[in-house]
Amino acid sequence: LEGSVFNAGSTIQWLRDELGLIQSAPECDRLAESVPDSGGVVVVPAFTGLGAPYWDMYARGTIVGLTRGSTKAHIARAVLECIAYQTADLVRVMNADAPCPLTELRVDGGASVSDILMQIQADLLRLPVDRPTQVETTAFGAAALAGLAVGVWHGFDELAALRRSQCVFRPRRGEEACLADLARWHRAVERSRSWIENNV
Repeated sequence: LEGSVFNAGSTIQWLRDELGLIQSAPECDRLAESVPDSGGVVVVPAFTGLGAPYWDMYARGTIVGLTRGSTKAHIARAVLECIAYQTADLVRVMNADAPCPLTELRVDGGASVSDILMQIQADLLRLPVDRPTQVETTAFGAAALAGLAVGVWHGFDELAALRRSQCVFRPRRGEEACLADLARWHRAVERSRSWIENNV
């Protein structure tokens, strides 16, 4: 199964490059960690529409729940949360389609180095989130296939044994609070949908 999120890590880049709220991706983490929650702020990064499970090309990005007390730290936290919410949506529909539910989530890539994001993800999914020591899995996969072709490794079992967990994040937050956050996310998603009118 494959699920498509149109904007995840690119939303952190948007905070940095277009809004200028942060100077670097790690600064997003530091800001997000400085507040206990998003203060009710929800970001829906539908800059190019919404991918699975919504498939709405007419959706557009929204920030809802702003108050006079909202700060850039709340927005930074909401940006990290929206990545986790989108992944939670994908896992939900994958579990509905798969013959057995996921028992853990293995992560990789640039966003996976964010401890706070990985913890939010584990809390929302109620699953362990396993980050490897080598987070550039795509590059390693290409090298591994080349190594197989020239005999550096002799089989997939040998390659699989090379994977090492750097950290496993386990759910810590209460399930009820996480379900309330997901419900707020879904309300925000509905407000972003069909924003562009299709007159065709």
